[in-house]
Amino acid sequence: MPFGGNDWLALTSEPTLEPELPICDPHHHFWDRRLERIPHQRYLLDELAADIGCGHNVRSTVFIECRSMYRADGPAEIRPIGEVEFVQGLAAASASGLYGPARAAAAIIGHANLNLGERVAPVLEALQAASPNRFRGIRHSVTWDPHPEVENTAAHKMQGQLAGDPFRAGARVLARMGLSLEGWLYHPQLPELAAFAKAVPELTIVLNHVGGLLRTGPYANRDEEVMANWRKGIAATAACPNVVMKLGGLGMTRCGFDWHTRVKPIGSEELAASMAPFLTYCIEQFTPARCMFESNFPVDKVSFSYNVMYNAFKRFSRSYSAGERAAMFHDTAARVYRIGR
Repeated sequence: MPFGGNDWLALTSEPTLEPELPICDPHHHFWDRRLERIPHQRYLLDELAADIGCGHNVRSTVFIECRSMYRADGPAEIRPIGEVEFVQGLAAASASGLYGPARAAAAIIGHANLNLGERVAPVLEALQAASPNRFRGIRHSVTWDPHPEVENTAAHKMQGQLAGDPFRAGARVLARMGLSLEGWLYHPQLPELAAFAKAVPELTIVLNHVGGLLRTGPYANRDEEVMANWRKGIAATAACPNVVMKLGGLGMTRCGFDWHTRVKPIGSEELAASMAPFLTYCIEQFTPARCMFESNFPVDKVSFSYNVMYNAFKRFSRSYSAGERAAMFHDTAARVYRIGR
């Protein structure tokens, strides 16, 4: 059985629920990693178009950096510009309508090293020049955990970056330029993010993947403790009005659901019920006006299909008002990333 492959995902087929509901998918990647042993090694415009063309009314998407197509040479701090150049081209191709009505990468999030402090300004300016009409901000991953079993995926592998003076100086440059920061870290680091958000209140921070929940490795079979710490961290970040929340990312294997190991993929009814405790708490803390449903594709694609995932979000959200659902499926993302459709 292919790990998260399209043939496996096709074993669970469902009609699309509420196909008219407008969606802005605020979190996906593009990459070509044919030399790496990962599922969905190639995920470019054709693959995204196939997923978002499953029947849901996806009007636009947001590309989030994933260290893809960096420049092969030059100073390290400017190599990430290659990724934005690459995605700008894909976005232009999507805007032609050839790949369907959705506008892929209507907003683009790149990467710049905020540890450069004030010296990050020319890098950000170069990123803006690479995408004058779509570049909206950066992601500087700070995922770090003391347990060696936890994968350290940080862009610059060091502990405590959010508290560092250079990082905060770089963040203030970001805010001054009207750009946002994606917050990607693990749930034990949420208090660090809350302190950072208070220190730079003028910066919009988008917290990825319900706060980086860890339920594998040293965090496996410890749900009572893990959930208590996660809730405390979510509440602390929600108290910062400059932080907004992405609802998703639970299909990643580190979240500990093991959906990717099933003979037949999970369906939307069970998926909605499984995600509900996490999504409900986040919405209670942040409110729908500061929440957005995300796909995190192709990463979450190892666990469920695009159609099943958005069906699950729709099932889960039925108890919310029409205005609240509109915010979480489309309007919050369109506002935060300044997308016109």
